[in-house]
Amino acid sequence: MKTGTAALAVVLLLATGCSGNGDEGVASARPTDGGLDSARPSEEEKAELSPVSTPVEDSVYPDIGDPGVDALHYGLDLAWQPTKRRLDGTATISLRATGDADHLQLDLGPRLKPRSVTLDGAEVPFEHPGKNLVVGASVTADQEYELVVTYRGRPGPVPAPTRRGDFTTVGLTVTNSGGLWTMQEPYGAFSWYPVNDQPADKALYDFTITTDAPYTGVANGELVSTDTKDGRTTTQWHLDSPASSYLTTLAIGDYQHSNGRTSGGLTVDYWYSRGAPKILKSLRRAPRAIDWLEQKLGPYPFSTLGLVVTPSQSAMETQTMVTLGTSDYVLSEPVIMHEIAHQWYGDLVSPSDWRDVWLNEGMTMYLQGRYEADTNGIPVAEQLAQYAESCRSSLAEDGPAGAYDAASFGAGNIYYCPALMWDELRKRVGDDEFWKIARSWLDDNAGTSASREQLYDHWEKATGLELSSFFDSWIMREKMPEIIDP
Repeated sequence: MKTGTAALAVVLLLATGCSGNGDEGVASARPTDGGLDSARPSEEEKAELSPVSTPVEDSVYPDIGDPGVDALHYGLDLAWQPTKRRLDGTATISLRATGDADHLQLDLGPRLKPRSVTLDGAEVPFEHPGKNLVVGASVTADQEYELVVTYRGRPGPVPAPTRRGDFTTVGLTVTNSGGLWTMQEPYGAFSWYPVNDQPADKALYDFTITTDAPYTGVANGELVSTDTKDGRTTTQWHLDSPASSYLTTLAIGDYQHSNGRTSGGLTVDYWYSRGAPKILKSLRRAPRAIDWLEQKLGPYPFSTLGLVVTPSQSAMETQTMVTLGTSDYVLSEPVIMHEIAHQWYGDLVSPSDWRDVWLNEGMTMYLQGRYEADTNGIPVAEQLAQYAESCRSSLAEDGPAGAYDAASFGAGNIYYCPALMWDELRKRVGDDEFWKIARSWLDDNAGTSASREQLYDHWEKATGLELSSFFDSWIMREKMPEIIDP
């Protein structure tokens, strides 16, 4: 997620715009052969990609998610009625029980009412107090099950644990015209489907989205098919890489589709409101940012990449389908680059606990600073000098980056302080070694959720240095360390 607008205003004044590396015209949502069944992973693919996770009780938001459930695959069949603002859903969830228990528990927003629940084809009792969906069935450790939940309701967002001004709620938001969009960090996916809504539990996803034409449903992954019949449009999407629930997205609106291409041949899809050429011009900046990122972090890590523009005021690194708001700030090249950088740091490797969100935001903020310095032809130190005051003030207001106030999620402490930390480490080990280790961290942990302890161990082994005290001085203290000369 991008950092707050006020804190970055000075930084973004230095940003320059550019066109992308090509555009292949405007088209409607493109159909492809195959349906949902062909999109779902085969048994061989499941064996290869099976996202077995080690869910944990989150230390910052322990009431969200349940470590007793390891979700493996979500099949979401969603029907949206714009005029009634009603969502009808069927969620088919493949899951692994992590221990013997007399029930299963998922998160499901109170505005959504379960209509039936089956486990391995048999109806089972359930309760839905508040946001907890409690399924009354005994399960056995390491046994896999198929849970099917049908539900209906008029969804809406939930309060966000933040003091930021660019978002006050998370989850699914309905627009005045009957469209919708979602953005959920650190949680909020439960506002539109039953889910184990904690980042340590990654799963594969398939989406079928039906809505009234000319609206189109957009989600993560590859667009498998598009079909319009009797005034209703159905799109099917397949995400072939394990994703944490906060990285899923759903957007429904009157979308146009276009695309561009990076110099390495990656197609970047653009989804934006019909008749908005100014927005398309902004989106075309993405390929150059990707080319730059690949030089630092290696090849783009997933099979697809898209950008979808929604009426929000923020931006989110939703996996393979970055979600952007409509403001000039959000559509600036540095913010677009920041969210795409998360596809490596945050999406390919995610935090296992929200205390470690700085693992994602610090590196992407650092990459943003490096990118802006390169783009504007100024020294990196000059660009990053602007981060120091933001780091100091946020430490005083919100606490250390690795032990922040739970009611102040997404403050500047998780962005600016670790961004400066990474540059200090680069000075110690040198450019070539730094980027080599930054890439090997991704290679060694691809498709997983990781902790700070794993990160510390990785860098210490790779450099031969004792670095835990160095990391802690930046992450766990309320005073910013001194910056060494370049």
